[in-house]
Amino acid sequence: MRPPLFWNRPRGLTSRLLWPLEQIWINATRRRLKNGPWEKLDVPVICVGNINVGGTGKTPTVIALLEICAELGITAHVVSRGHGGSEIGPLLVSEREHSAAQVGDEPLLISAFGPCWASKDRTAGAKAAIKAGAQIILLDDGFQNPSLFKTLNLVVVDAEIGFGNGRVMPAGPLREPLFDGLSRADIIVPIGSPPAQKRLAAQVPKPAWAGQLRPLETGMDWSGTRFIAFAGIGRPGKFFKTLESMNADLIATHAFLDHAPYTPAILQRLKAEAAAKSAQLVSTEKDIARLPVDFRRQVLALPVRLVFNDRAAVKAAVAALIPPPE
Repeated sequence: MRPPLFWNRPRGLTSRLLWPLEQIWINATRRRLKNGPWEKLDVPVICVGNINVGGTGKTPTVIALLEICAELGITAHVVSRGHGGSEIGPLLVSEREHSAAQVGDEPLLISAFGPCWASKDRTAGAKAAIKAGAQIILLDDGFQNPSLFKTLNLVVVDAEIGFGNGRVMPAGPLREPLFDGLSRADIIVPIGSPPAQKRLAAQVPKPAWAGQLRPLETGMDWSGTRFIAFAGIGRPGKFFKTLESMNADLIATHAFLDHAPYTPAILQRLKAEAAAKSAQLVSTEKDIARLPVDFRRQVLALPVRLVFNDRAAVKAAVAALIPPPE
Protein backbone atom coordinates (compact mmCIF):
# COMPACT_ATOMS: atom_id res chain seq x y z
CA MET A 1 0.00 0.00 0.00
CA ARG A 2 1.07 3.62 -0.55
CA PRO A 3 1.32 5.51 2.77
CA PRO A 4 -1.49 8.09 3.05
CA LEU A 5 -0.41 11.70 3.57
CA PHE A 6 -2.19 12.03 6.91
CA TRP A 7 0.24 9.50 8.44
CA ASN A 8 2.74 12.35 8.64
CA ARG A 9 0.34 14.94 10.11
CA PRO A 10 0.53 14.95 13.92
CA ARG A 11 -2.92 16.48 14.48
CA GLY A 12 -4.80 15.18 11.47
CA LEU A 13 -8.57 14.76 11.74
CA THR A 14 -8.51 11.48 9.82
CA SER A 15 -6.12 9.91 12.35
CA ARG A 16 -8.38 10.90 15.22
CA LEU A 17 -11.44 9.44 13.48
CA LEU A 18 -9.59 6.15 13.05
CA TRP A 19 -8.87 5.89 16.79
CA PRO A 20 -11.30 2.94 17.37
CA LEU A 21 -9.67 0.83 14.66
CA GLU A 22 -6.23 1.84 15.96
CA GLN A 23 -7.15 0.51 19.41
CA ILE A 24 -8.29 -2.81 17.95
CA TRP A 25 -4.94 -3.19 16.17
CA ILE A 26 -3.00 -2.24 19.33
CA ASN A 27 -4.87 -4.68 21.54
CA ALA A 28 -4.50 -7.55 19.06
CA THR A 29 -0.75 -6.95 18.74
CA ARG A 30 -0.26 -6.77 22.49
CA ARG A 31 -2.16 -10.03 23.03
CA ARG A 32 -0.12 -11.81 20.38
CA LEU A 33 3.19 -10.64 21.82
CA LYS A 34 2.15 -11.43 25.39
CA ASN A 35 1.19 -15.02 24.60
CA GLY A 36 4.52 -16.02 23.06
CA PRO A 37 5.79 -18.80 22.90
CA TRP A 38 9.18 -17.01 22.47
CA GLU A 39 11.06 -20.27 21.89
CA LYS A 40 14.77 -20.01 22.64
CA LEU A 41 17.19 -21.62 20.20
CA ASP A 42 20.72 -22.96 20.67
CA VAL A 43 22.28 -20.12 18.63
CA PRO A 44 21.95 -16.32 18.86
CA VAL A 45 19.10 -14.70 16.93
CA ILE A 46 19.53 -11.15 15.66
CA CYS A 47 16.18 -9.73 14.63
CA VAL A 48 16.34 -6.98 12.02
CA GLY A 49 12.91 -5.41 12.29
CA ASN A 50 11.07 -2.13 12.41
CA ILE A 51 8.15 -0.39 14.07
CA ASN A 52 7.02 1.40 10.93
CA VAL A 53 5.02 -0.24 8.19
CA GLY A 54 6.88 -0.56 4.91
CA GLY A 55 10.50 -0.19 3.91
CA THR A 56 12.97 1.37 6.32
CA GLY A 57 16.18 -0.33 5.19
CA LYS A 58 15.95 -3.79 6.74
CA THR A 59 17.29 -5.65 3.70
CA PRO A 60 20.49 -3.54 3.39
CA THR A 61 20.98 -3.98 7.15
CA VAL A 62 20.71 -7.77 6.84
CA ILE A 63 23.19 -7.78 3.96
CA ALA A 64 25.64 -5.60 5.92
CA LEU A 65 25.43 -7.97 8.90
CA LEU A 66 25.96 -10.98 6.65
CA GLU A 67 29.15 -9.40 5.37
CA ILE A 68 30.34 -8.64 8.92
CA CYS A 69 29.65 -12.22 10.03
CA ALA A 70 31.62 -13.53 7.04
CA GLU A 71 34.58 -11.32 8.00
CA LEU A 72 34.41 -12.72 11.54
CA GLY A 73 34.33 -16.31 10.28
CA ILE A 74 30.82 -16.77 11.67
CA THR A 75 28.33 -18.82 9.64
CA ALA A 76 25.19 -16.70 9.53
CA HIS A 77 21.93 -17.76 7.90
CA VAL A 78 19.01 -15.43 7.18
CA VAL A 79 15.42 -16.48 7.85
CA SER A 80 12.64 -14.57 6.11
CA ARG A 81 8.93 -15.20 5.76
CA GLY A 82 9.29 -14.43 2.06
CA HIS A 83 6.68 -11.69 1.66
CA GLY A 84 4.57 -12.34 -1.43
CA GLY A 85 6.12 -15.75 -2.13
CA SER A 86 4.03 -18.88 -2.66
CA GLU A 87 6.42 -21.35 -0.97
CA ILE A 88 5.62 -22.32 2.62
CA GLY A 89 9.14 -23.52 3.39
CA PRO A 90 11.50 -23.91 5.04
CA LEU A 91 13.27 -23.56 1.72
CA LEU A 92 16.91 -22.65 1.17
CA VAL A 93 16.67 -19.96 -1.49
CA SER A 94 18.73 -20.12 -4.66
CA GLU A 95 18.86 -17.04 -6.86
CA ARG A 96 19.35 -19.33 -9.87
CA GLU A 97 16.58 -21.82 -9.12
CA HIS A 98 13.83 -19.73 -7.53
CA SER A 99 11.76 -16.71 -8.47
CA ALA A 100 10.38 -13.82 -6.44
CA ALA A 101 6.91 -15.25 -6.99
CA GLN A 102 8.02 -18.36 -5.12
CA VAL A 103 10.12 -16.94 -2.29
CA GLY A 104 9.66 -13.15 -2.29
CA ASP A 105 11.99 -10.49 -3.67
CA GLU A 106 13.94 -9.87 -0.46
CA PRO A 107 15.06 -13.50 0.14
CA LEU A 108 16.00 -13.75 -3.53
CA LEU A 109 18.20 -10.67 -3.26
CA ILE A 110 19.72 -11.68 0.09
CA SER A 111 20.56 -15.18 -1.18
CA ALA A 112 23.25 -13.65 -3.39
CA PHE A 113 25.14 -12.64 -0.23
CA GLY A 114 24.64 -15.65 2.03
CA PRO A 115 22.36 -18.56 2.95
CA CYS A 116 18.74 -17.41 3.19
CA TRP A 117 15.70 -19.47 4.13
CA ALA A 118 12.16 -18.60 3.09
CA SER A 119 9.77 -19.92 5.70
CA LYS A 120 6.28 -18.83 6.72
CA ASP A 121 7.00 -20.53 10.06
CA ARG A 122 10.02 -18.62 11.33
CA THR A 123 10.82 -21.20 14.02
CA ALA A 124 10.88 -24.01 11.47
CA GLY A 125 13.07 -21.89 9.20
CA ALA A 126 15.52 -21.12 12.00
CA LYS A 127 15.76 -24.79 13.04
CA ALA A 128 16.41 -25.80 9.43
CA ALA A 129 19.17 -23.19 9.26
CA ILE A 130 20.77 -24.47 12.49
CA LYS A 131 20.65 -28.03 11.18
CA ALA A 132 22.45 -26.78 8.07
CA GLY A 133 25.23 -25.26 10.17
CA ALA A 134 24.12 -21.74 11.11
CA GLN A 135 25.97 -20.23 14.08
CA ILE A 136 23.82 -17.08 14.06
CA ILE A 137 20.30 -16.52 12.77
CA LEU A 138 19.57 -13.17 11.14
CA LEU A 139 15.80 -12.81 11.31
CA ASP A 140 14.67 -10.58 8.46
CA ASP A 141 11.63 -8.81 9.92
CA GLY A 142 9.80 -10.57 12.76
CA PHE A 143 10.09 -7.87 15.43
CA GLN A 144 6.34 -8.22 16.11
CA ASN A 145 6.42 -12.02 15.74
CA PRO A 146 6.39 -13.84 19.12
CA SER A 147 7.50 -17.29 17.95
CA LEU A 148 11.23 -16.88 18.67
CA PHE A 149 13.26 -15.40 21.50
CA LYS A 150 15.60 -12.76 20.06
CA THR A 151 19.09 -12.35 21.47
CA LEU A 152 19.36 -8.89 19.94
CA ASN A 153 16.48 -6.78 18.64
CA LEU A 154 17.41 -4.18 16.02
CA VAL A 155 14.83 -1.59 14.99
CA VAL A 156 15.65 -0.02 11.63
CA VAL A 157 14.31 3.51 11.12
CA ASP A 158 14.34 5.74 8.07
CA ALA A 159 15.77 8.75 9.88
CA GLU A 160 14.43 11.17 7.29
CA ILE A 161 10.78 10.42 8.15
CA GLY A 162 11.14 8.98 11.65
CA PHE A 163 7.90 7.57 13.08
CA GLY A 164 5.47 9.78 11.18
CA ASN A 165 2.53 11.00 13.27
CA GLY A 166 3.33 8.45 15.98
CA ARG A 167 0.00 6.65 15.56
CA VAL A 168 -0.67 2.96 14.94
CA MET A 169 -2.33 1.53 11.85
CA PRO A 170 -4.65 2.52 10.31
CA ALA A 171 -4.37 5.91 12.02
CA GLY A 172 -0.63 6.09 11.38
CA PRO A 173 2.40 4.25 10.02
CA LEU A 174 3.29 2.21 13.13
CA ARG A 175 2.79 -1.53 13.65
CA GLU A 176 2.53 -1.04 17.41
CA PRO A 177 2.72 1.85 19.88
CA LEU A 178 6.14 3.47 19.86
CA PHE A 179 6.60 2.96 23.60
CA ASP A 180 5.85 -0.77 23.27
CA GLY A 181 8.29 -1.24 20.41
CA LEU A 182 11.12 0.78 21.88
CA SER A 183 10.81 -1.04 25.21
CA ARG A 184 11.75 -4.31 23.43
CA ALA A 185 14.40 -2.79 21.17
CA ASP A 186 18.07 -3.25 22.05
CA ILE A 187 19.58 -1.20 19.23
CA ILE A 188 18.14 1.47 16.92
CA VAL A 189 19.51 1.57 13.37
CA PRO A 190 18.76 5.07 12.05
CA ILE A 191 19.50 5.26 8.33
CA GLY A 192 19.82 8.66 6.68
CA SER A 193 21.81 11.87 6.52
CA PRO A 194 23.81 12.98 9.59
CA PRO A 195 21.32 15.77 10.44
CA ALA A 196 18.42 13.29 10.24
CA GLN A 197 20.32 10.81 12.42
CA LYS A 198 20.92 13.55 14.98
CA ARG A 199 17.22 14.51 15.06
CA LEU A 200 16.17 10.91 15.61
CA ALA A 201 18.81 10.34 18.30
CA ALA A 202 17.34 13.27 20.24
CA GLN A 203 13.90 11.61 20.15
CA VAL A 204 14.97 8.02 20.89
CA PRO A 205 17.29 7.46 23.89
CA LYS A 206 18.59 4.07 22.77
CA PRO A 207 21.99 2.72 21.67
CA ALA A 208 22.33 3.22 17.93
CA TRP A 209 24.11 1.66 14.98
CA ALA A 210 23.60 4.62 12.67
CA GLY A 211 24.46 4.46 9.00
CA GLN A 212 23.80 5.66 5.49
CA LEU A 213 22.78 3.96 2.26
CA ARG A 214 25.41 4.70 -0.33
CA PRO A 215 25.57 3.69 -4.00
CA LEU A 216 28.12 0.98 -4.64
CA GLU A 217 31.09 2.26 -6.61
CA THR A 218 30.94 0.58 -10.01
CA GLY A 219 33.02 3.03 -12.03
CA MET A 220 30.02 4.01 -14.15
CA ASP A 221 29.54 7.63 -15.21
CA TRP A 222 25.85 8.14 -14.44
CA SER A 223 25.85 11.63 -15.95
CA GLY A 224 26.35 10.43 -19.49
CA THR A 225 23.11 8.52 -20.09
CA ARG A 226 19.38 9.27 -20.33
CA PHE A 227 17.46 7.17 -17.79
CA ILE A 228 13.91 6.09 -17.10
CA ALA A 229 13.80 5.02 -13.46
CA PHE A 230 11.16 2.80 -11.89
CA ALA A 231 10.81 1.32 -8.41
CA GLY A 232 8.27 -0.54 -6.29
CA ILE A 233 9.77 -0.13 -2.83
CA GLY A 234 8.77 1.58 0.41
CA ARG A 235 9.93 5.02 -0.73
CA PRO A 236 10.57 5.14 -4.50
CA GLY A 237 11.25 8.86 -4.27
CA LYS A 238 14.36 8.20 -2.21
CA PHE A 239 15.73 6.01 -5.01
CA PHE A 240 15.01 8.70 -7.61
CA LYS A 241 16.76 11.34 -5.47
CA THR A 242 19.81 9.09 -5.17
CA LEU A 243 20.04 8.91 -8.95
CA GLU A 244 19.68 12.69 -9.20
CA SER A 245 22.47 13.16 -6.65
CA MET A 246 24.70 11.15 -8.99
CA ASN A 247 23.87 13.54 -11.84
CA ALA A 248 21.84 10.94 -13.73
CA ASP A 249 19.75 12.43 -16.53
CA LEU A 250 16.30 11.28 -15.38
CA ILE A 251 13.81 11.93 -18.13
CA ALA A 252 11.00 9.95 -16.45
CA THR A 253 10.27 8.18 -13.17
CA HIS A 254 7.62 5.58 -12.31
CA ALA A 255 6.71 4.73 -8.71
CA PHE A 256 4.93 1.46 -7.95
CA LEU A 257 3.65 -0.01 -4.70
CA ASP A 258 6.09 -1.87 -2.45
CA HIS A 259 6.53 -5.50 -3.63
CA ALA A 260 4.21 -4.81 -6.60
CA PRO A 261 4.40 -7.51 -9.29
CA TYR A 262 5.55 -6.37 -12.71
CA THR A 263 2.93 -7.60 -15.17
CA PRO A 264 3.70 -8.16 -18.87
CA ALA A 265 1.67 -5.04 -19.69
CA ILE A 266 3.74 -2.86 -17.35
CA LEU A 267 7.00 -4.26 -18.68
CA GLN A 268 5.90 -3.69 -22.26
CA ARG A 269 5.05 -0.06 -21.50
CA LEU A 270 8.43 0.50 -19.85
CA LYS A 271 10.25 -1.11 -22.76
CA ALA A 272 8.32 0.91 -25.33
CA GLU A 273 8.92 4.18 -23.47
CA ALA A 274 12.64 3.49 -23.22
CA ALA A 275 12.83 2.78 -26.94
CA ALA A 276 10.79 5.84 -27.87
CA LYS A 277 12.89 8.17 -25.71
CA SER A 278 16.26 6.51 -26.39
CA ALA A 279 16.71 5.93 -22.67
CA GLN A 280 18.10 3.23 -20.39
CA LEU A 281 15.80 1.61 -17.82
CA VAL A 282 17.18 1.66 -14.26
CA SER A 283 15.80 0.26 -11.01
CA THR A 284 16.75 -1.10 -7.58
CA GLU A 285 18.26 -4.51 -6.93
CA LYS A 286 15.10 -5.56 -5.08
CA ASP A 287 12.89 -4.57 -8.01
CA ILE A 288 15.09 -6.39 -10.49
CA ALA A 289 14.68 -9.56 -8.41
CA ARG A 290 10.96 -9.44 -9.32
CA LEU A 291 11.56 -9.11 -13.06
CA PRO A 292 11.51 -12.03 -15.49
CA VAL A 293 15.05 -13.23 -16.18
CA ASP A 294 14.96 -12.22 -19.85
CA PHE A 295 13.80 -8.69 -18.98
CA ARG A 296 16.52 -8.13 -16.38
CA ARG A 297 19.09 -7.79 -19.15
CA GLN A 298 17.34 -4.61 -20.28
CA VAL A 299 17.45 -2.92 -16.87
CA LEU A 300 20.44 -1.39 -15.12
CA ALA A 301 20.60 -1.83 -11.34
CA LEU A 302 21.76 0.82 -8.92
CA PRO A 303 23.24 -1.19 -6.04
CA VAL A 304 23.30 0.49 -2.63
CA ARG A 305 24.93 -0.72 0.57
CA LEU A 306 24.51 0.25 4.21
CA VAL A 307 27.65 1.85 5.62
CA PHE A 308 27.66 1.99 9.41
CA ASN A 309 29.11 5.13 11.02
CA ASP A 310 31.08 2.95 13.45
CA ARG A 311 31.47 -0.39 11.74
CA ALA A 312 34.11 -1.57 14.22
CA ALA A 313 31.64 -1.22 17.09
CA VAL A 314 28.98 -3.19 15.21
CA LYS A 315 31.51 -5.88 14.37
CA ALA A 316 32.62 -6.16 18.00
CA ALA A 317 29.01 -6.45 19.20
CA VAL A 318 28.28 -9.25 16.73
CA ALA A 319 31.48 -11.09 17.66
CA ALA A 320 30.53 -10.93 21.34
CA LEU A 321 27.41 -12.99 20.66
CA ILE A 322 29.48 -16.07 19.85
CA PRO A 323 31.16 -17.64 22.90
CA PRO A 324 34.89 -18.34 22.47
CA PRO A 325 35.83 -22.01 21.94
CA GLU A 326 36.64 -23.90 25.12
